[in-house]
Amino acid sequence: MRACVFLRRDVKPKLLPKVFVLIFSFISFLPGPLCSQSLHVLEKQDLRVLYEASLKGGAEETVERYEEVKKAVGEKLGLEVTLVPSILLIKSPETFRKMAGSDLIVAFAVPDKMLMVVDYSRMKVSPFSLAVTMKHELCHLVVHHHLRGRRIPKWFDEGIAQWVSEGIGEIMIEQKKPPLNEAVLAGKIIPMRALSEVFPGDRESLPLAYEQSRSLVTYMIERYGMESILDILEGVKQGNTWEDAVWGALGVSVLDLEDGWRDHLRKRLTWFTYIVNNLYEILFFLAALASVIGFVRAYLRKRAYMREQQEEESDELKIS
Repeated sequence: MRACVFLRRDVKPKLLPKVFVLIFSFISFLPGPLCSQSLHVLEKQDLRVLYEASLKGGAEETVERYEEVKKAVGEKLGLEVTLVPSILLIKSPETFRKMAGSDLIVAFAVPDKMLMVVDYSRMKVSPFSLAVTMKHELCHLVVHHHLRGRRIPKWFDEGIAQWVSEGIGEIMIEQKKPPLNEAVLAGKIIPMRALSEVFPGDRESLPLAYEQSRSLVTYMIERYGMESILDILEGVKQGNTWEDAVWGALGVSVLDLEDGWRDHLRKRLTWFTYIVNNLYEILFFLAALASVIGFVRAYLRKRAYMREQQEEESDELKIS
């Protein structure tokens, strides 16, 4: 593999060694098609953007939006953003898919490299936007930077990022309705322990895993306060186990926390709220059903009329 690096003139000479180290640290990470292309670097005091030549406008947009994103993440998360992240913009969806390992993902973070990788081709496709995606991925980097290498469950990491960015921010969702309500009613909630290391990769389970993560973190914040999230992170950072960190911050066990969340979901979601949330689909179904019933009735009336006509004609023939 070969990496050709083209540095913009606005990269200061004293930063060149740092940039070359950054680029070549990505070599084993990048797929062949991208490694064979030139990467441009747009450098700021608190941000580096790596991009292909054709994405110059995207790189400039990224730099323009970053200060607002950085401020929003710091304020909502309650942690100072002191790291200097790098953002790698990918033009080709196929190249990005090879890097992400899934066609459902539109961005991902690599905390040990302080790197966000974004499929820029999908940043203009609803419901995605560059700002929301950057918030989500920057949140991952900030949380892991704060933890200093300590690990937290994947669902907790993703739930925090979704809460901060006010949206999923990194996966494609094809369902018109969120899957969590249906899973609650059907008793098919994924156990959170199954989401500690990895998320399922199929199109049905992956959105549910993300939605469960956001729902549980939101429940924790609404019940125990945002400080509880920071207390858990601090506990893990200090070397406590996940279970001990949760107990120390919330005063409940991990199992009791999940049970409380499940009870909250069941109480919140009644059949009435489900009907209200799906009223459009229900009305559409009833209208379609009414059309079918009307067609059947019209068909039966026509058949009855034809039989009457045949009987009348038969009677007339007998009389004649």
